[in-house]
Amino acid sequence: MKVTLAVVMPAYNEGNRIYENLLSCAKTVEGFCPSFRILAVNDGSTDNTEEEMRRAAAEDSRIGIISYEKNRGKGYAIRRGMTASRAEYTAFLDADLDLPAEQLEGYLQVMKQEQADIVLGSKLHPDSHLKYPFYRKIMTHGYYLILKMLFRLPIRDTQTGIKLFRTERIHPVIQKMQSDRFCFDIELLAIAAKYGLSMVEQPVEVCYHGDGERKTKIRLRTVFDMFFETLRIKRRISKMNAE
Repeated sequence: MKVTLAVVMPAYNEGNRIYENLLSCAKTVEGFCPSFRILAVNDGSTDNTEEEMRRAAAEDSRIGIISYEKNRGKGYAIRRGMTASRAEYTAFLDADLDLPAEQLEGYLQVMKQEQADIVLGSKLHPDSHLKYPFYRKIMTHGYYLILKMLFRLPIRDTQTGIKLFRTERIHPVIQKMQSDRFCFDIELLAIAAKYGLSMVEQPVEVCYHGDGERKTKIRLRTVFDMFFETLRIKRRISKMNAE
């Protein structure tokens, strides 16, 4: 029997919480979708993430594991997981569960009602409830303005880590992608828009579980990388449009 929903959860050095989060996610999803798979992707972690994933999979057979030795980036991990999905619908969700999995229930309903190809969470939606650091709010609004100028997409927030897709419609998009890291989302949505996939934004609830200063430094170090990678994606999309 074909699985209705696959939830891809990429993880890098999440050994301290991935076991509990995978089981929690599975328990949540079974409440609204009896036929599902959780696809946990170990993105070359150097801690015990893989071992903890396997411990969770041994407890719940609906959890599958994809693992490789070299860290390739969140975008690559999501692509690997989404490519492996054979479900009717495929979602991805951050492994830290800052974005609770129960939100996918409403996203599935909207996808069916609107006949949408993509339903994505938006921190800029007026009904979103956000509990996360102020600097991240500034980054969200700033990046939105840059993307609006460059891509003119029919959405406001590309970066929130919860999205749902019709699998057969998104697989051809994934095959065209190159971005492995933080700009994965914008490349995916820009190519999807080029191919005419319909998108609907939905509110999100964000409950930040980050570890403060360390994550802040990582974010600040990647700002310039994200900016220049965004420009490279713009050039690739422009080249695709000219072909």
